[in-house]
Order: sequence, then C-alpha cells, then structure tokens
Amino acid sequence: MPESLRLKALALALLGTGIDPAWAQSSAPPGSESTAPLPVQTAQSTLPAVLVTGHYDTAVGSSDAASEGVVEGASLQDIPLLRPGEVLETVPGLVVTQHSGDGKANQYFLRGYNLDHGTDLATFVDGVPVNMPTNAHGQGYTDLNFLIPELIDTVGYRKGPYYPQYGDFASAGSVDIHYRDSLDNDFANLTLGQDGYTRFLFAGSCGLAEFSCAPPATEGLPATQSTTRLLGALELLEENGPWTSPEELRKVNGLVRFSEGTSERGWSVDGIVYDAHWNSTDQVPLALIDSGELGRFSALNPTDGGNSGRALVSAEWHMADASGYLKASGYVEHYHLQLWSDFTYYELRPATGDQFEQEEHRNLVGGKLAKGWYHTLFGLPSSTEVGLQVRHDAINVALFDTEARRVFATVSNENIGATESGLYVENTTHWNSWFRSLLGVRGEEVWMQATSDSTPANSGSASGSKLDPKMSLIFGPWSRTEFFIDAGRGLHSNDARGVIDRIDPTTGLPASAVPALVGSFGRELGVRNESIPGLQTSLALWSLNSDSELVYNADSDIGSTSPNAASKRYGAEWNNHWIAADHLLVDLDLAWTHARFAEENQNGALGDMIPNAVSKVGICRATIVNFGSWALGWETRYIGPYPLSQDGTLTASSALVTNLRFRDDLTKRVSLFVDALNVFNRPYYDIEYQQDYRVTPKSPIVPSGITVHPGEPRELRVTLSLKF
Repeated sequence: MPESLRLKALALALLGTGIDPAWAQSSAPPGSESTAPLPVQTAQSTLPAVLVTGHYDTAVGSSDAASEGVVEGASLQDIPLLRPGEVLETVPGLVVTQHSGDGKANQYFLRGYNLDHGTDLATFVDGVPVNMPTNAHGQGYTDLNFLIPELIDTVGYRKGPYYPQYGDFASAGSVDIHYRDSLDNDFANLTLGQDGYTRFLFAGSCGLAEFSCAPPATEGLPATQSTTRLLGALELLEENGPWTSPEELRKVNGLVRFSEGTSERGWSVDGIVYDAHWNSTDQVPLALIDSGELGRFSALNPTDGGNSGRALVSAEWHMADASGYLKASGYVEHYHLQLWSDFTYYELRPATGDQFEQEEHRNLVGGKLAKGWYHTLFGLPSSTEVGLQVRHDAINVALFDTEARRVFATVSNENIGATESGLYVENTTHWNSWFRSLLGVRGEEVWMQATSDSTPANSGSASGSKLDPKMSLIFGPWSRTEFFIDAGRGLHSNDARGVIDRIDPTTGLPASAVPALVGSFGRELGVRNESIPGLQTSLALWSLNSDSELVYNADSDIGSTSPNAASKRYGAEWNNHWIAADHLLVDLDLAWTHARFAEENQNGALGDMIPNAVSKVGICRATIVNFGSWALGWETRYIGPYPLSQDGTLTASSALVTNLRFRDDLTKRVSLFVDALNVFNRPYYDIEYQQDYRVTPKSPIVPSGITVHPGEPRELRVTLSLKF
C-alpha cells in the first residue's frame, strides 16, 4: 500500500468521522392498551405472527404499498458486491451500473427511468440526503461510494410519489439506508483480488458508560439504556480494474458514531470523512471494439478521471411516550467533486480534443423536525404527523475546457445559493379491522440565487413552489392477503443554472428558462400474499407521468443536464421472497415497464421512445445459510434491451451477469469469503448510448453512433475476516 495512503488513513483515524442516524418510523409506545390510538404501523400487531428470517421484511401488515419494504443488512453478508452502490440492487426492480470510473456516482435504473446518477430517486444515509441539486455533473447526483456495506443495518425502500415525508427527487421512489449503532463483534477484513484490488476494513464498537447522559425513566416509559455507544470504522481501498489504462482508484473512508438510548428515547452524533481519486475509462465507440481497432477495455482519452470527497457531521434526537413522539435531526457537510470527461473525442475541438472538467465545491446544511400525535378520529384509532424539512446549499460550480486535465478556457463559473423547504402533514386512521387510510399533503418551495463570474447576465434569482397530495388505502388482511391503492403527486427540482441563466454560456445565444420545480403523478394497485408457508409474494401495477424528463448532455460544450418533453410510464412488478428450506432462501424479483414520451416527435427528434429506458429487469438470488460452518450466495441479474434513440432504430443489447459468494467460518473468530464476480465471464455492456463523435482530428464525424462502457470480466476476490 502506498505511503501516501497510509498517511491519509492515519489522519482520518485521528479526525473521527460519521453519518447522521436514521429517522426510524415510530412504533406504539410500550404498555399502551390495544384500544389506544395507534401510530401508522401498529396495525400489524393485530395480525397473526409470522416468523420471517429471510433477507426482506415485507410481511403482510408491514407497509403501506405493495412496492414498499425493508432489506435486512445482514443479508448483504451473503451477496457479492462489485461496488458499494450495488447495495441498492437489493431494492426489487432497481439495477446499478457504471459508465465511467468507480469513484464516480453510479447509473441507476428504476421503473423505466434512466436515473442517470440519481435524479428521481431520493436517497438518504441515516437521514442525510445524498442527492446533490445543481451538481457539476448532473441534477440529483448521488454518489454512494462512501457506503460501507458491512455496517448497514437496514435498507428501506418506497417506490412512487405516495409518501408526504419525501419531496425532491422522490418521484420514482426513495431509499433510506441505516447504519448500525453497535456491532456484535469488532472485526478486521482484508480483501485481495485481481487487477490490483486491495481493501482493508476495520470496524469496532464499545460502550462508554462514563459518558452517559441518559435522563431518568419517566412514567409510562422504561429506563433509557445508560451507556453511550461508540462505533468506528476505517476503510482503505485501491484498485486498477481490467482497464488498459489502470484506474488507480484510491479511497479512504472513516466513520464514527456516538449514540445512546432506545427507540423510545435517544440521540446520536455522527461524522464521516471520505476521499477518493481515480482515472476512468469512459464509454468508447462500439464500432471500434467490433472492428478490433480498440481493445474492449481500452480508452480513447487516458487522462479522464476525477476526485471526490466529503466531510459530514450530523446529529439526531428522538423521544416517544403514550401520547406521541418528537424527532429532530440536522447535518452540516462539505462536498467537492472534479470530473474530467471526454465523450465526443475530437468532434468539437479537433486541435485539443473535447475533454472538459466539471468542478464544484459545496457547503450544505439542513435538518428535519417531526411531531406525531396518537389520538382518535370519530372515536377510531388514529395518528397524525407534521414535519418540516429545510436544506440550504452554497455551491461554486464551474465548467472548463481542458486538454489532459489542463484548463485552457472557462465555459461557466457560478456561485449558487439554493434553499429548499418542505412542510407536510399525514394522518393515518384505522377505520375497522380490515381498512386503514393514509392521507397527506406536502408543500415544497425552493429559492435559487446565482452570481455568474463568467457571464454576468446569468446572475439573478428564481423560485418555485408546489402542493402535492398523497393517499394510500390498505385493505385486509383476508386469508393472509392485503390489498393497496396508492396515488400521489411528486416532483424534482431543476438545475439552478437552467432556471436562472438567460444566456447560453457556450454559444452566447438566449437561453430558454425552465421551471424550478417539475411535477409528476403516480398511481399504484398492489396485493401482497403469504398464504403459502415461507413465501412472501407481492404484485404491483403502477403508472407514473412526469411533466419533464431530465437528460444528461455529454457534449463538452454543455456538460450538464437539460430538460426533455413530458413522459408517461406504466408497468408491473412481481416480487417473491421464499424460505424454501431451513437453510435455503430464494428471492426472485421481476419488473416490466412501458415508457414513452407523452407526445411524438418532441425534443427535436422523431418518435416517442425514451432513450435508455430499461423495460425488463430481473434479479434472482439463492442463499444457503448456516449450513454447518459455511454459506453460499448466488445472484443472477438481467437487464433487457432498451432503446438508444427516440425513433427506436438503435437498441442496446441485454446484459446477464452471475455472481457467487462462498463463506466458511474456519473458527469462531476467523472467516474466509471467496467472491466470483461475473463467474461465467460473459461479455456485456454496463451502459450504451447514442452519441455523435469523431475519433481522430481528421476522421469524419459519426453523427449517430453507439458508445459503450463494458462490464467487467470475471474477477476473484478473497477476504479474510478476523473477529475480536
């Protein structure tokens, strides 16, 4: 390991860092009578008990939609992961790929959305939003490379815009990742793999009784746990990958959490420091690979790459009693990003090449306050929650023309201030033993201000607001079957530059302003059934209309997102989680989507197909657990063909990948993991695009070609894990 990496690791260990804890959904106060007003989820206490020891908590009575659920973090120990962001592939119907270096945010696909790097999928890690509005690379940019999968407690997911607690970027859905407060054992993992893959992870936790500040027990509540818990982790990683130009990914990640109390009363204070830098092999022309002129894992511009980092401090406090609950959290974060990319090669600037740099430095602060009451409505058990969420981002965001990472021209350089707030109210009422309703409304408002150093005419301000109603109706259970009707409006914000700019900084021509907030409307019919012992199965039929699509423009004279026309989607999802035998778990998730622009021949192109809208997704997992000293996990992921052009004349190929993980507990304290990624060594492409390009300064321009980023070949990784 390089000395510079060791020094960074030592510095991070001394700093002590972490992430804000989760907003857990309230449960009924201990000791409350069965006839007392109930919070949102306590109807499940009246249902027959079901012992579920699988990977998912999707039992009847546990959610408000067929497409909602919780993934147990322990299951991640049985699933081989190529990248940290693939944690999200445990969300049924969601797939994760990459079109550049592994330090960059992933590509996410859900419900027929190419979410690019996170738009329309709101993602939180312990209550802290990961999506970055007005990001240098793309609106809603979601970089999850700082995740440490071994520390994850749960992954909660909600699809569709039906939930008042979620606003910006939550049209297709939302994901809440929660870390643990403590570990069963301290551990150290060393992983070695092909292509220079080396990862070291140390994590531990302990009690600090002398630092306890727990209040005494109060009437109706048990005494709070009187020990402050400390959780810490340090991750070091380096990797070259299969690329002809070595990736040279170097990552340092540190996490610290202090917490105290129980779900009824407690607090936590967290922090994180993360730093990564890498070279990237961006997508290259498919024609050059097919002709043999370019190796499958080669780059046309070996100087592409990037660096990214964040420093985050957050805190959370919560309490609950027989009358209700109160929760508060806040966070402060500094984030930076530099990306050097080149997707058109010599089309725009034959003399220098088309590489460009996207750079941002961001400070953000935000928080949430929620108050809930247990009461009666017309004499029936009911609960009401009112919440306020506020976030402010101060951003310096810039776009430069570069050659071999050397800046020679400034395209734009702006200072952006963006403040977004959401106020919501939600009521849950149990009308009888087989019907409950969730009715809510959310108001969202955003204020934007820009000061442009490069184009003064683009300085200015803008604002926008929306009021979004939400509804969920839950019927049952009958014969261990539950039915759902969900509907609601959602939204995503637009890049402040697209909202405020009056002059296109690349051409000097007038720019067309876009609204600050863009709406969506979703509906869903669902059913969940557990009539077969050990099997949880659910079916959701859904539709989702968006007033505008966001599309990433790869050309170096733009290098950001721009809006496209309105779209309409509908589809079906069938999810199955089966405890097939004492030691065998099987998960099968299938999703189909029909995605089209609302009208034909929009966006200056013929047809109504939505490029990169994946229509078929399937993931099958089988896990043999606790079979003596060993366990085996198998996963096959399928991504179906999808259109690359609006007229449908260009289509991406399908991708089928299988991964295996073998674990053997050699002793009580020593375990061995062997991961075989893409075990059958199938060639596939992580992503394909329709793209104009020119591969040399004197070659002709290809006006409508296909560029691809290949999926990685077979790779073996071996992990030795020591428990302390």
